[in-house]
Amino acid sequence: MKTETKTFKTINPATGKTLETYNYMSDSEVELIIEKSHKAFTAWRSKSIEARGKIIQAIGKELINQKSELAQLMTNEMGKLIKQSHQEVKLCAGICDYSASIAADNLKNETRELSNGGKGIITYAPIGIIYGIQPWNYPSYQVIRYAITNLMAGNSVLLKHAANVTGTAKRLESIFKNAGLPDGLFSVLIIDHDQSDTVIKHKLVRGVTLTGSPVAGKAIGKLASENLKKTVLELGSNDAYLILKDADMENAVKQSVMGRIYNNGETCIAAKRFIAVDAIYDKFKDAFVKAMSEIKLGNPNEKETELGPMARKDLREKIHKQVTESVEKGAKILCGGKPQEGDGYYYPATVLENVKPGQPAYDDELFGPVASLIKAKDEEDAMRIANDSRFGLGGGIFSKDVDRATKLAETHFDTGMVFINSFGLADPTMPFGGVKDSGYGREHGGFGMKEFVNVKSILISD
Repeated sequence: MKTETKTFKTINPATGKTLETYNYMSDSEVELIIEKSHKAFTAWRSKSIEARGKIIQAIGKELINQKSELAQLMTNEMGKLIKQSHQEVKLCAGICDYSASIAADNLKNETRELSNGGKGIITYAPIGIIYGIQPWNYPSYQVIRYAITNLMAGNSVLLKHAANVTGTAKRLESIFKNAGLPDGLFSVLIIDHDQSDTVIKHKLVRGVTLTGSPVAGKAIGKLASENLKKTVLELGSNDAYLILKDADMENAVKQSVMGRIYNNGETCIAAKRFIAVDAIYDKFKDAFVKAMSEIKLGNPNEKETELGPMARKDLREKIHKQVTESVEKGAKILCGGKPQEGDGYYYPATVLENVKPGQPAYDDELFGPVASLIKAKDEEDAMRIANDSRFGLGGGIFSKDVDRATKLAETHFDTGMVFINSFGLADPTMPFGGVKDSGYGREHGGFGMKEFVNVKSILISD
């Protein structure tokens, strides 16, 4: 039982200085929030999809109204470029509008003729409280991604956000309330891991969604399944991007650089392994390394900055350890590879060559601006290397032959998403999720709206 008050601080990664101090909630506070969430759900579930949609659209408008403040808060808490924080808020507003626009068609009843001549009706009924455990790298988007679709479906939502973006979590809660969402339908829990486990076990919590590491996914998935709770797990990756011999080299380099450093390289679906076929390997390597070595590292609030700090000190230490271990096992640093001295948690754009199995740069997720450059004999070898991974979230192909690249994506890539001649960014109209150690379940594209509903069969005899 949690009775004593414990505190934690949020830190600005650009300066290393404290932003705010927060108190963890008591167990009794958490219990009251869960009960309030369930009560709110019992009223919300009976609202029409049209009525829910109006409030969801209002949330989108309020996100835009508070875009400047929310964007600055995200940059302060996790270090993303201020322009990318603004882009994130706009994406969130777009998700609200898209979810409201598709809900009626996505959740409408279906009718079927029964084998005995009777009538069958399939409904998609909300199930209750959905608990989201979310990471810090997209402090608003990760929340909006699961919360909005579940609210549209008629569920209520609880959020445990990463501690270092607690301010963003509380700001979102305020935005939802200001937009007219009834009290209790979206609630932030400021809790530790032990308390989180108790929430998962709670009889009123019906589903759990996590974005995080495979280690966290296994722990949360096990606990949820032991308590017969449905889960959606999005667990990161080490996405491979193939540069084939007919690639538009200028575009391949430009997109590959952005795909590796966007969001300071701290993106689950970022381009991480760059597999170039032998015919154009040297050409790609020279241009890619030159472009990465020229990336301007600095204050995320300054317009000319292209790469900001890593979100936490321990994360910078981890990626540098991965780089160091990879080099010890044969990798070669072509640029970067050394933490910047001074205030903040800065790490330069880095490229590693001679990347092979057994190195962290090949086997693991590098959650930061470090690229793994790998030479393939040919197209077939490139696909083999791409799929030689325990992960399976996304990937990419650079080729002027779009039809052939599409066929390769369809038949060979063992991932949930494939990007052709671009790098991975979420699109609300398309399903988002992975396979293997990258998790299971889908968000976006209407799929997320049906992850936590009761697909109910009603059978009517003649």
